[in-house]
Formats: sequence, C-alpha cells, structure tokens
Amino acid sequence: MTFLLQPVKNDEPALAGAPMIGAAQKLLAYLAEHDAIGLTKGKAFQRKFVHWAAAEFDWPGWEEDKLFLVDKVLNEYDFPPLEALHFVLLKLKLIRHYKLTCRLTKAGREVAGKSGDLFNLMAPFWLFEIDHAASSRMPEPRLGNWDVFLGVLNTEAANGVTCGALREILYGPPDAGQPYDRTPGMIWSQVLQPLCWMGLLAETMSDDRQHFAERVYTTTSLWSEAFLFPLDGQVGLVTLH
Repeated sequence: MTFLLQPVKNDEPALAGAPMIGAAQKLLAYLAEHDAIGLTKGKAFQRKFVHWAAAEFDWPGWEEDKLFLVDKVLNEYDFPPLEALHFVLLKLKLIRHYKLTCRLTKAGREVAGKSGDLFNLMAPFWLFEIDHAASSRMPEPRLGNWDVFLGVLNTEAANGVTCGALREILYGPPDAGQPYDRTPGMIWSQVLQPLCWMGLLAETMSDDRQHFAERVYTTTSLWSEAFLFPLDGQVGLVTLH
C-alpha cells in the first residue's frame, strides 16, 4: 500500500481539529506579540509560559485542570505535547534559541497565521522523521512501515477500530501465556497518538484509565484531505508540492 500526503489549504475547516497545528499557531502568535519566551538553563520553556500554554492550548487529554491535578507548578516536561511542539518547531527552524530566550524566525513569522502551510511543514516531519519509540519510558523497538499502518487504518478506522483489533490485524493475537501485552501501547505511542495529535485520527475512550487495547480510533475529515490511497506500482511516502 502506498499513499500520497497532499497539501492542505490554509482555509481547510478540518484543520481546526488538529491539536498540534492549533497549538503551533498560538505559540507563534505569542512570539509575534511578545518577541520572546524565556528559557531555562536546560533550554526548556520557563514555567510562566508553560502555564500559559496549558491554559491556551486546551489539548485533548492534557487540559489545564488535569495537568494541575498532578503538579502545582508545571515544567515543560510535565506537558509532553508542548515539549514535542517545541522540538518540532525548533527543528523546522520556525523558532530559534538566542541565549536564554526563544524567538520567532523569518520562516516562522511567514507561516504563523497559515494553518495549512503549518500542517504541510509539520506533518511529514512529525509523523515520518521522528523516532516516536525513543520517547517511551521503557525501551521498545520501532514498529516500522508507515505504508502498512496507514493502509490498514484507511480501511479499518473509517468506521472506528480499537487498538486491540489493530494489534491482531498487524501482528496477530497476543501470546496467551504472556502476562502483559505491550504491543497495543507501542502502537498507540508510535502510530496512533502521533496521528491524533496531528488531527488525522480521533480517539474515543470511556475514561483516561482505559487500556490502550480498548480505545477506539476513527479517521477524521482531515485524513481524507491529507492522504490519497493507493498508488499502484510505487512504494513509500510521496509528498506533493
């Protein structure tokens, strides 16, 4: 299965459901207004901005009230979506570090208010160039092959599919003698969560403690705007310009 990642227009309504794009716009707009964000000695965002971001981003699953249930003060590492966004914007040179401040670059200023342009820059990097296995608290192997993942999701997630069902489609049923099956968690962290954060999948769960295998994932309207399937006779990612 091969897929095309095609450009999304700036006025595409489905982009409103992409948490990482909305947060990127807010962060870049903040820099345009305030000139700089203070950094710690470790080059993370200072707490003042982390608190602002927690309130303003309203990131699904990482809302302000949930974050402050765990900590009275927030560091960047306490808010993983912000930590990931900081990394992505820096690598794409939309922001830069200058001494102990974070500042907007010329490229960042040009795309700050353009959600489609941001998506077209960020999505390929976030999905296909970052090793999402590396962010796991426990060492885990990279699951590999986005061609397969996206091809299966394009079919199975159109009407909703559980992570457990995906596990069986991709890797077969778990070993009955294994006390705990880590594979659904790895599929979630390496495939499903990155797609959800980019607004391409919607996650449905009964509560925050629901096991990964039981959570349901459905392709969003942005999915059909961003991806085309299939391309016969070709293999791998193709980005249209």
